[in-house]
Amino acid sequence: MGNRRFRVYRKPAPEKREGKKSVDEIVSELKPNIRAGSDYRERSLQIHGLICAKCAREFDHKDRHLLTVHHKDGNPQNNPPDGSNWENLCVYCHEDEHSRGLFGDYLSEED
Repeated sequence: MGNRRFRVYRKPAPEKREGKKSVDEIVSELKPNIRAGSDYRERSLQIHGLICAKCAREFDHKDRHLLTVHHKDGNPQNNPPDGSNWENLCVYCHEDEHSRGLFGDYLSEED
């Protein structure tokens, strides 16, 4: 085999037109709105503590990323400030909770 040279072609960055916003500017404007809706996780961790409601595994600040918020009614838009629709579940229990319905649906279709 001979020496093969590969050329890397880079797409030039789009020019900013006058009166138009760049993609980066639009994303930076949207980020605060995304974060505002997702703070229910921190509220749930404060209300319910760093413990899984299903298996009772305790978490600390090093592994708290493994603790998720499960919406009891299945509606992630329903976030009451008192936390009544939330329960903290570890990633394993959360996956189990959501797969139970799928497995039940699968078994009921076989009949």
